[in-house]
Amino acid sequence: MTDGDGSAPTSRRRHIARLAVFAAFLAAMFYLVAVARVIDIEVVRRAVAATGPAAPLTYVVVSAVLGALFVPGSILAAGSGMLFGPLLGVFVTLGATVGTAMVASRVGRRAGRDSGRALLGTQRADRIDGLVQQRGLWAVVGQRFVPGISDALASYTFGAFGVPLWQMAIGSLIGSAPRAFAYTALGASIGHLSSPLAYAAIAVWCVSAIVGAFAARRGYRHWRGHASGRR
Repeated sequence: MTDGDGSAPTSRRRHIARLAVFAAFLAAMFYLVAVARVIDIEVVRRAVAATGPAAPLTYVVVSAVLGALFVPGSILAAGSGMLFGPLLGVFVTLGATVGTAMVASRVGRRAGRDSGRALLGTQRADRIDGLVQQRGLWAVVGQRFVPGISDALASYTFGAFGVPLWQMAIGSLIGSAPRAFAYTALGASIGHLSSPLAYAAIAVWCVSAIVGAFAARRGYRHWRGHASGRR
């Protein structure tokens, strides 16, 4: 009886420690890559350009990994525009965005899924799983529209909550399309910021940010109303 009573707190502490280590790792990577800028994107661009005809595919793979390591997607997308132009660059950016979402969500699922379920409890975890099955795809789409949220961090979180890979891929493709165009077009027109393409990119970014802020506010109010009704 004593052993049984002591095992639950011990198991809980183990899950908390596991999530804390994972969170600390993500925080350290975010600081090193996004704040301290230990990765030189210009060097990456030159290395990719040196691969010749394989450069677009190479950039997709490299950017997918760098995005999962918290290199800002706007910088990677702008680099895609500078290297490949606005048309091919958009497809390269979208491929990298989907790749980042799948890599990060897979890692998040492996690192935090079991511990998260254990800490939430079976009943609450099953309820969240039901919501994920119903609305996971559109949650990913909506998050991509909201400005100021790291897509990589959101993908790690979605993975920990069990959002399937196909929902991550399709949701990222749909939700990231406006910003992918905006940042890639800005990168492609970096020397001509008064061009119609640059103005179009800025307009698309502003519209997507407004739509994202409105959707986030509406979703938060809906969640609060649902929570109040349950109480």
